Amino acid sequence: MSNLTPTSAEGEGDGALTIAADKDLHTISLLVCDAPGVLVRVAMVFSRRGYNIESLVVSAGARAGFSRMTVTCSGDPSILQQMIKQLAKLVDVVHAIDHTTSDRYETEIALIKIRCQGDFRREILEIAEHFNAKVVDYAAESVILRVYGGSEKLDAMIALFPEEQIVELIRSGKIVMTRALEIT
Repeated sequence: MSNLTPTSAEGEGDGALTIAADKDLHTISLLVCDAPGVLVRVAMVFSRRGYNIESLVVSAGARAGFSRMTVTCSGDPSILQQMIKQLAKLVDVVHAIDHTTSDRYETEIALIKIRCQGDFRREILEIAEHFNAKVVDYAAESVILRVYGGSEKLDAMIALFPEEQIVELIRSGKIVMTRALEIT
């Protein structure tokens, strides 16, 4: 489990955390050219260095022709800076930045399909309300919940449901943006 530290007393209201430092996981953002093979080359750098990619989010960037990658990974912290430099040297990588200690906002989203019958449906809805989750689908024997926020919030909510009642669980992976004018 990661060590998350809120860096602000602001009431975000959505359960997302502002992160100051995370000792177990590293968060790296990359701005890359939108070209075939970029993802493979990036993944190979992590693999060669013995880093495990815990989550990976790739999406269009603010400018056409560029994509943003957010990689949450675990591995030997002593080689992290060398790996960041290797990532930055790759063709089609504009920049690679370690945000492990950055003042940043991060969030993720989860869809949870839960088998429910009788009184358990009411319990599911109470849990959903407590975590500000939205019911996006009602079926005769199941509901689908959408919840977003920090990883700890999602973990806490998911832990409240018996494993045998969870039909499907899909998590987006973390996305991150630095605060103020610092570049992500």
